[in-house]
Amino acid sequence: ELAHNGMHVSNPYTRLTPLGPGHLPVTGYDPVQARSMSRADIAALRRWHRAAVRRSIQAGFDLVYVYAGHNLGGVQHFLSPRYNQRTDEYGGSLANRMRLLRQLLEDAVEEADGAAAIACRITVDELIGDAGITRSEIEEVIGTLGEHPDLWDFVPGSWADDSMTSRFSPEAHQEEWVAGLKGLTSKPVVGVGRFTSPDTMVRMIRQGILDFIGAARPSIADPFLPKKIEEGRLEDIRECIGCNICVSGDWTMSPIRCTQNPSMGEEWRRGWHPERMRPKASDARALVVGAGPAGLEAAMSLGRRGHEVVIVERSRRLGGRVAREARLPGLAEWIRVVDYRESQLRQLSSVDHYFESEMTAEEVLGYDFTHVAVATGSVWRRDGVGRWHTGPMPIDEAMEVLTPDDLMGGARPEGKRVVVYDDDHYYLGGVLAELLRTEGYEVLLVTPAAMASAWTVNTLEQPRIQRRLIELGVELALSTAVTGAGPDVVTLVDTYTGSESSMPAQALVVVTARLPNDGLVADLEKRRDEWARAGLTSVRAVGDAHAPGTIAAAVWDGHRYAEELDTEIDPDVTPFRREVTELSIEP
Repeated sequence: ELAHNGMHVSNPYTRLTPLGPGHLPVTGYDPVQARSMSRADIAALRRWHRAAVRRSIQAGFDLVYVYAGHNLGGVQHFLSPRYNQRTDEYGGSLANRMRLLRQLLEDAVEEADGAAAIACRITVDELIGDAGITRSEIEEVIGTLGEHPDLWDFVPGSWADDSMTSRFSPEAHQEEWVAGLKGLTSKPVVGVGRFTSPDTMVRMIRQGILDFIGAARPSIADPFLPKKIEEGRLEDIRECIGCNICVSGDWTMSPIRCTQNPSMGEEWRRGWHPERMRPKASDARALVVGAGPAGLEAAMSLGRRGHEVVIVERSRRLGGRVAREARLPGLAEWIRVVDYRESQLRQLSSVDHYFESEMTAEEVLGYDFTHVAVATGSVWRRDGVGRWHTGPMPIDEAMEVLTPDDLMGGARPEGKRVVVYDDDHYYLGGVLAELLRTEGYEVLLVTPAAMASAWTVNTLEQPRIQRRLIELGVELALSTAVTGAGPDVVTLVDTYTGSESSMPAQALVVVTARLPNDGLVADLEKRRDEWARAGLTSVRAVGDAHAPGTIAAAVWDGHRYAEELDTEIDPDVTPFRREVTELSIEP
């Protein structure tokens, strides 16, 4: 996928001036402006693009993209009247604005000369009305350029509109924007939309909406998705939950990860495979205490290695925090984390599970287990300790204080005026504010961050979260911390000025930090001298019981436990391979 990012970049490394259709600031908040491209600049861009096509073919690529989508590249910036106010042959009319795209397509096809297919990914509507590219304009573009590439790839709006989370869009949500475009060209059309259901995929083909199904996030969750569909193994598909933790790596500059697929990003450096695990190295029996995301992954993966496993859960159902959180607004698809592992466990004869069983150290030592994984999760604090307060807040006993655990367990505030204090900054504070507001409570969301659910900028959903809260009537107190609570009042402080204020409230929901439920580990450590007699060689907390984090982190830790069981791990050596780049100086 070849791209010149145009006004979307500020070039801090090269310090070169960004190029765009006009003299405008770059699309981010960097204090940088793009320079209007001259005819010489455009000619240079065409040379660079042609050379990139040539290098792609030399590197062995069968498909090369001309990229004009997501508001990320210069080609789209030329297409869009939002950015292109030129008065020469590259601006003004749609025919002029599409000129650069046409030239790049013609150059690419000529350079490839049949050695590779040329595709074009294009935004079909910027979703900002007449200020940007509209569907009617794109129909004209396809009508004019429809036969130029070998494949069309249609997407709506920006990346955040394309890769929406399941909280804000269903599967195949892009259908309304791409339907009907296929009839404007004889060339095949591909589209995306977080397809997880084979039935939906088939419908898109049979109804003539698409020729190919694009499935990036679903293929991250399950790289063998096409093969499983072909073989009819639908129950073995590890479905994407649409949380966009995979997307977060782009913004945090970290390796890609996936809630459903813990091997994603670990295939080379740790040697993990998404479907296969190395056989067990011993006949060790394992006990997994807790059937949340970490416990389920550990038990399933140990079973796949051939170990005899017993998993015990104190409640009447599997899932732990995932089962509770999936009942919150917009998070229903997250239950797939549980559903997939539950279905796989049913296929493993070496794994047994027991419900309503809360193990004590005495009971653990009374059974013949070689290894014990304690996956008992965590509990949300109610004392306000978090990022802003590293010590407990002064909270009067007269103030009703609830935690996410309370609300997910069915408890509700007695009064109608509720303050939700979010010092967690991921999704849960905003979701709970939404829950309470839709149930009729007056809600004030307080957060020390400058925006609601601040970390979700990394999952492309923060603007939608804040917009939904505002539309629901949730009051927002941003850059504000809760400093204490008295009878029917919560004390606030401005995080910039330090000025204090108070707000009336009958209840305070504290979403700040969690404590690991690691008591069983501590109890067993106290009785370490009894381990040998009981045949026990290791006890380890996994997932949130080890360190509270994301669901993805819990699943990953459970998988790591299973991968590394009976393996000698040197704590002084980096536990994965690294690509070491040889240092040299260019002449």
